[in-house]
Amino acid sequence: MRSLQSRSHPVRFDAWRRAACGSLDPRARMVLDLIPPEGWAPTFLTSASAGGPQELLEQVRATPQSRIRRDLAHAAERQAFPPWARRLADDSGLLRQLCDSLDHVHAVLLAPHWAHVTSEAAADRGIRTRQALTGGVERLLASLHPRRIRWNPPVLEFAMVSGFDGDLYLEGRGLLLVPSVFGAGSPAIDVDAEPQPVMRYPVGHDQPAGSLPFCASPALPAPPGTRSPLALLLGRTRAAVLHTIAEHPGCSTKELATFTSLASPSASEHATTLRGAGLISTIRHHNTALHSPTALGLALLNTPTAGPSPVG
Repeated sequence: MRSLQSRSHPVRFDAWRRAACGSLDPRARMVLDLIPPEGWAPTFLTSASAGGPQELLEQVRATPQSRIRRDLAHAAERQAFPPWARRLADDSGLLRQLCDSLDHVHAVLLAPHWAHVTSEAAADRGIRTRQALTGGVERLLASLHPRRIRWNPPVLEFAMVSGFDGDLYLEGRGLLLVPSVFGAGSPAIDVDAEPQPVMRYPVGHDQPAGSLPFCASPALPAPPGTRSPLALLLGRTRAAVLHTIAEHPGCSTKELATFTSLASPSASEHATTLRGAGLISTIRHHNTALHSPTALGLALLNTPTAGPSPVG
């Protein structure tokens, strides 16, 4: 919602904004009123819990009245809300309308692009795992967004675009890191989240900007052995390379060669071809190329078809 209302990062988001604004109907107004382009929003709307969209929506529906009152009062100290918001905790019908608004907003803004979101998040997870393995948690934290997040052991220092800054003392609670495709500008932190603080940080903030692809529908990699149009078209070896990248998003060329029993130059050549066809994306982390599937690559892998086994 914040990215929709902002004019920042036009290359990445303007096509998405135009399409979204043309598809939203008046039901979106309630969410727009509670989540402004800048400032504060009630935290019961921004859960970082695990679960699918409908599960998280049910969590909002089940929010205790006391929590709604507390979150609204806390946010209202810094942000003006419409008069109807004061009745939200005591009016179940109004809360249902808000949840319908959330459902509509999700269907328009997120659902069509979910395959791309999960693909970018998977690639980011590969990078963060690599950082943790090679340099420990210290290196991971120091690399999230160096201009706005600084790890000064044992304190995590942060400065948000909103002007909110400070020091975070975890005191054994841990920190939940949430990569965000739409939060392209800067990180955001919820220090009061339970059971642990939440840090949302932009995916690919240090990569060249690109427009947000439009995806038809989410897709998952097909199981090994599935005959797909891609395998029939490209042959067994290249299809196996794509399938391996889908199973190990964020893998390096060396890891790809190991997983597929190919020589590194051969694995690199196949990855280059798949990238040229728009089936994988590659980002560079220092001197390492990290490969992840695109929504198109996943969709092709997930479309079985009858026919003879491919010849590689």
